[in-house]
Amino acid sequence: MQKQTPQLSELKSSRNMLLFVLPSLLGIFLFMTPMMFEGGLTIPIAVLKDALLSALGGSAGTVVAAVLIVSAIFTIVASVFKPKALLSNEMFNDIFNISAGWAATRVIGAAFVAMVVAGVGPEAVISDNTGSFVFAELMPSLLAVFIFAGLLLPLLTHFGLLEMIGSLLTRVMRPLFNLPGRSAIDCMASWLGDGSVGILMSSKQYEEKRYTQREAAVIGTTFSAVSISFSLVVIAQVKLEHLFIPFYATVCLAGVIVAIIVPRLPPLSNKKDLLIDGSKRLVDTEVVPEGQSVLSYGLQNALTVTSKIDSVASVAKVSVKNALDMVFGVLPVVMAVGTIGLIVSEYTPIFTWLGMPFVPFLELLQVPLAQPASETMVVGFVDMFIPSIIAASFDSEMTRFVVAALSVTQLIFLSEVGALLLGSKIPVNLLEMFIIFLLRTVISLPVIAGMAHLIF
Repeated sequence: MQKQTPQLSELKSSRNMLLFVLPSLLGIFLFMTPMMFEGGLTIPIAVLKDALLSALGGSAGTVVAAVLIVSAIFTIVASVFKPKALLSNEMFNDIFNISAGWAATRVIGAAFVAMVVAGVGPEAVISDNTGSFVFAELMPSLLAVFIFAGLLLPLLTHFGLLEMIGSLLTRVMRPLFNLPGRSAIDCMASWLGDGSVGILMSSKQYEEKRYTQREAAVIGTTFSAVSISFSLVVIAQVKLEHLFIPFYATVCLAGVIVAIIVPRLPPLSNKKDLLIDGSKRLVDTEVVPEGQSVLSYGLQNALTVTSKIDSVASVAKVSVKNALDMVFGVLPVVMAVGTIGLIVSEYTPIFTWLGMPFVPFLELLQVPLAQPASETMVVGFVDMFIPSIIAASFDSEMTRFVVAALSVTQLIFLSEVGALLLGSKIPVNLLEMFIIFLLRTVISLPVIAGMAHLIF
């Protein structure tokens, strides 16, 4: 006989209410509350990240190098020699005892870091535009984000907030994006905060059987945008800072339209609504029973979660596991995949060739400088900042605006988001990511060009 869910009256203890309200409010503040800091718009978690990087100073690179080399060594030891002392620890076993393919990726990432730090190796690997760029510009920032996001994300995920929001917003998220209501927290944290935070959150929710394969893939590839603060960097690169408000409004409009359309197309529409172990979701806890209000049912689900928390220490253990998993598991993947992607971009004409079909499309949309602009269309798959670097020299403000906005709404780029997706448990492969990237490009480009014609 199935055990019934406790009623709201049975759950409304001071302990359960405090365990729900206090951590959830703190999580919303840290991950989802825009604030002005040192003259710029940011969120508290980004302030913590910057504070850690400032404290590390010049040693940030040394820490990153040490992390990647230790990760490679422990992975080789765990995967090849399988010592009981290491594998008997559940946390270490999960982090280091991995498949041969991912183990090789970690070793490649560590090798690239060693070459960059020593200044020895092929120029294609250690160049300022490839391996050195990923190591110096991306890795320290990701290290800090992973530490704080890993440790603090349970504030959003383990104290009932997802269950409350799931009940409140399922009637919005289901018809618009075909996603559960709980994903609204994930999507907002991703969009307002940092794409890497969103991917970490999505992956953990998927591993805990809260998302199906399709839901995890859609959220990870659709909402993990760069932060508002980095959008400022992008628009500044193309010398259009005075147009930031219409620029960001354009990015949001195009982003929402793409988020509605792309998940309804292959490959995302082909993903199965099965959990990570291949089973079906038996009960949809977001469906509000007849005779019960949305708010009371959401609160009932939230307090059911907090009533099952044995101690804060048990949640803290999950936090530490999250952080270690991302630091030792995903950072090496970013270094390997990001560097290889930049090598392909820098030393081969592949992305120039791939951009050529966009020339007639840009001409049809009456975007000036269609030929040079076409070279930026696909290269963003490697790194989202490259299109803006190229476009900075364009004479046309409208073209610079279009390229900058498109680079943000394309969303998937190998030097960070793509590598994070590949390193996570989210079920999406490299080919699928590239197809999704192209779909996002084709669908968002007319929206952005239309807005550009209104602005200019």
